Amino acid sequence: MTEAKIIHKRTIRSFVRREGRMTAGQKKAFESLWPHFGLDPATPLANPNDAFAQAAPVVLEIGFGNGDSLAQQAAAQPQTNYIGIEVHRPGVGHLLSLIAKHQLHNIRIYCADAVEVLDQCIADSSLQCVQIFFSDPWPKKRHHKRRLIQAPLVHLITAKLVPGGTLHLATDWENYAQHMLDVLNACPDLENTSTNGPFVPRPDSRPLTKFESRGKRLGHGVWDLMFRKKGK
Repeated sequence: MTEAKIIHKRTIRSFVRREGRMTAGQKKAFESLWPHFGLDPATPLANPNDAFAQAAPVVLEIGFGNGDSLAQQAAAQPQTNYIGIEVHRPGVGHLLSLIAKHQLHNIRIYCADAVEVLDQCIADSSLQCVQIFFSDPWPKKRHHKRRLIQAPLVHLITAKLVPGGTLHLATDWENYAQHMLDVLNACPDLENTSTNGPFVPRPDSRPLTKFESRGKRLGHGVWDLMFRKKGK
């Protein structure tokens, strides 16, 4: 996932843009497929399903990196619509290549700041799930204020969830996991779905990445949090 940054002002941003260089394949995929699968942040969606050919529950992922995990989810759950947000254009190009390779029709993409997309494009009470996996933990204490998971973003996300919808976070940094837990516990409209301690086992819906598999072999922990929006 690309580097994240929260600024506690009226206008907050979720990422620091880092372009990088696109491969020839990523550039070709971007040029040919973006008109169909890309979403314009200047055009609000009255209903996220308006961007798809099917009406279905909508899952939104913030910071999908190279898109491998999101593509796996979309392939495994064709009756779910997925919206991905990523500012790193090579990652967007890679996901577009995967969409073409696996003939996926249930993914749409924003290449924009996630806070702006949530605030300006996504209707309240319209998302079944928002997921954020392995955002930058900013491990040094003086950098904790740059962490993506902060109260303003969590409250914004919660407003976009349907009652009973879920916010799913994952990190491989224990200190960041505790920070996430504190922020989510402080949100009055969310409740923890875990029945055995504060964290949940990795659900089948979150693919196991190569990075995560390597970390497990080295004895590194991974913490998943699953919180539900209160209400019926």
